[in-house]
Amino acid sequence: MTPAVAGASVQPDGALHAYARARLADGDGALGLAVASYRAALVQDPARVEIARRSYVQGLESGDRALALQSAALLDQVGMLPRDGTLLMIGEALTRKDWAGAETLVGRMVEEGNFAFIAPIVRSWIAIGEGRYAPPVIDSKDRFASLGLRYADEHIAFQALARRDLAAATPAIRRALAVRSSDGAALRLAFAGQLAAQGAKAEALMLLPVGSAGFASARVAIGKGKGLKAAGAAVTPAQGYARLLSRLAVDVGSDKAGGTLALRLARMATFADPAGAEPHILAARLLTLQGYAPGAITEAGKVPARSWYAPIAQAELIDALAAAGDEPAALMLARAQAAELGAEPERQVRLGRLLAEAKDFAGAAAAFRAAQAAYAPDQLPWTLLLFEGSALEQAKQWDEARAVLQRAAAMAPNEPLILNYLGYAQIERRENVEAALELLKKASALKPQDASITDSLGWAQFVTGNVEAAVPVLERAAAGAPTDITINEHLGDALWTAGRRYEARYAWAAASIYAEGDVAARLAAKSKEGLKPEYAAP
Repeated sequence: MTPAVAGASVQPDGALHAYARARLADGDGALGLAVASYRAALVQDPARVEIARRSYVQGLESGDRALALQSAALLDQVGMLPRDGTLLMIGEALTRKDWAGAETLVGRMVEEGNFAFIAPIVRSWIAIGEGRYAPPVIDSKDRFASLGLRYADEHIAFQALARRDLAAATPAIRRALAVRSSDGAALRLAFAGQLAAQGAKAEALMLLPVGSAGFASARVAIGKGKGLKAAGAAVTPAQGYARLLSRLAVDVGSDKAGGTLALRLARMATFADPAGAEPHILAARLLTLQGYAPGAITEAGKVPARSWYAPIAQAELIDALAAAGDEPAALMLARAQAAELGAEPERQVRLGRLLAEAKDFAGAAAAFRAAQAAYAPDQLPWTLLLFEGSALEQAKQWDEARAVLQRAAAMAPNEPLILNYLGYAQIERRENVEAALELLKKASALKPQDASITDSLGWAQFVTGNVEAAVPVLERAAAGAPTDITINEHLGDALWTAGRRYEARYAWAAASIYAEGDVAARLAAKSKEGLKPEYAAP
């Protein structure tokens, strides 16, 4: 119990009762109940810092702008506002067009240090709001200059487009898209809409790949000159700030440890630009990753079906539906997306993964094969071959799987994932065991800290009769993944064969904790009777 609530009595309708209910709902991932309870607790006891702190977090994660702002104000009064709270308050000032207030908050952000590198960009938007133009200037001597430069070009481009200065906008657009090559689809649509609205239709269409389903509706609209006024509306300072927070959230969220902060930043972006598609798409993605699938479904649904951004939102909706356990709905939408003319490879991959999770491995292999059709032979990603080979192997089409996996290994001879899969699959079948052992030795040398690859090597050594070499390798694998069922069973089999019977039973017991079905029955038999040929791990 936290010091803030220790020793206090809990009244049925009091603040602490609401707070306790909120914490329980929070722990269960029930965002709706949690935020309602935090709101009630804050109303009843606004001076309690612990309630305000949790309400602030919950207000951001749930997208409750009023609760987040109220909690932030209370925390700010007692000097306990988190550093990202300054970002929230800047967005609110920009939304209210309080340019002086926003400038003061930017100064505070610089003093705090954490997000100081975005200050030149935010100040450039404040200048736009004040009716003047002051492009973001990044001091090259600043130690965080490279971070600021990563984000500047997008804003330089939009500000140039607002001034109808296509000459200045064009190179900035090119640089901005180069930086965001892996997640730039929405940015391409935004730039294309701006260009088309200013009569630069050819330049707009050049940003949208021909034959790509995700850009089809935008290309048609641009060609017909429909809906360009809305798509080409000048970006406001608040919207520009939302874009900045969104990009920052993408980069922070690329690290698993940064997921919580990334979600907060994305939510702040939705507050600053509530009608914008991109912040809601990003929020949906991050909510799914953070385990809040119902909230992700809601966010993805905020993008209108006729929007240029709808295909991107639908992709996030598919992931959210699957994470929420609604596999039939996720599969139905994934099939529809994959069936569209010009469906991108990622649509086929998403469908393939869903089919694999549904145990339709033959269907998954077909989807992964369809994804490959979009690439020239010399540009085919080896990952698609690995996906197909894995699906075929699980579909019990081993001859076909082996051929695909061998193609992948020939294409990427130093990729440990391929070497491990091909080597271990052959060891499981006691096929080409010496050659498979060499593949696994190479995979382990390339990625020595990978417990799964270490296990494959140790098991291959055991299968080929080198028990003395296998045991320490398998012990190392078990140390790296102490709860892994397969690794602990392999270790137990090797220890038993080496005469270390007590330790073998200990390893089998560790494997049994999470084992189910036939594996659990096999482990139970080994623990009782010892290792017999019919009980050996496959």
